[in-house]
Amino acid sequence: MAKSSVGRIGIYPGSFDPVTFGHIDLIDRALLLFDHLIVAVAENISKTPLFTAEERRDMIVESLDLLKQTSARDRLEVVIFGGLLAQFAIDRGATAILRGLRAVSDFEFELQMALTNRTLAKDVEAVFLMPNAKYIYLSSSTIKDVARHGGDVSKFVPAFVAKRLQDRFAK
Repeated sequence: MAKSSVGRIGIYPGSFDPVTFGHIDLIDRALLLFDHLIVAVAENISKTPLFTAEERRDMIVESLDLLKQTSARDRLEVVIFGGLLAQFAIDRGATAILRGLRAVSDFEFELQMALTNRTLAKDVEAVFLMPNAKYIYLSSSTIKDVARHGGDVSKFVPAFVAKRLQDRFAK
């Protein structure tokens, strides 16, 4: 998963705590738009994630077997990053930051972040994708809440992620 030397580089940042079928759907479709895609697992000190950054990165890497764009995996990189996303995008030569929009409620926050990033990194565009309709309501927070209460999350996340959630909440 090496960095591409030419072409459009997109960054798909997020906490991915945990990765969901909605995330995987966006990664798959982003591979159609970018020559190289960096899935950037954020180390956000303002959040208290259920899984470590390394665990979240590993779950995404394991999820890559579910991509439809299997031949595009060599154009995909999964990394952990901390600090300013705009600076990370500049440092990696990104042309765009990809964000998913599930509902109108996401738009206000994402617009604020996109305008801030545009001010900090004027040559990096914001690209918004809607998830597949069957995943539009999914959020990692909701999935964690369902799993925390013993609910079945197998329709929302890969089986190995469901198992990790079950194990984590069994403690």
